[in-house]
Amino acid sequence: MKSIIRAFFRALRVLLGPFMQLWEFATRPKGVERALAEQQAVDRQCQSMVLYQFTTCPFCIKVRQEMRRLSLPIERRDAQHDQKNKDDLLKGGGTVKVPCLKVTDANGQSEWIYESGAIITRLKSQFL
Repeated sequence: MKSIIRAFFRALRVLLGPFMQLWEFATRPKGVERALAEQQAVDRQCQSMVLYQFTTCPFCIKVRQEMRRLSLPIERRDAQHDQKNKDDLLKGGGTVKVPCLKVTDANGQSEWIYESGAIITRLKSQFL
């Protein structure tokens, strides 16, 4: 029964995936415009962040849209098709669940933030 459910959702993802990507592209928000020095400071802060995501995950799309809205150049890693990224997510965060934002501080300590709402709240509080 479990394999049937998995196969159903896999087929659904394959069928709906291209439409979800098209919708994401068509509804891309305009990014925040900042002064050059301010944007460079934001860019430096974003270098310590990585978003682990699936391309067609609706919650990942929600986070990516907010990243565009806030003009954040956060590195994205595909945890669905890239086994190394999936392993890194499992090892560091404890579970293969997306979206997940990895934030590394100046001391090298990493914080793994799951749930799209928590990620968006963190990004807004830091960059707005």
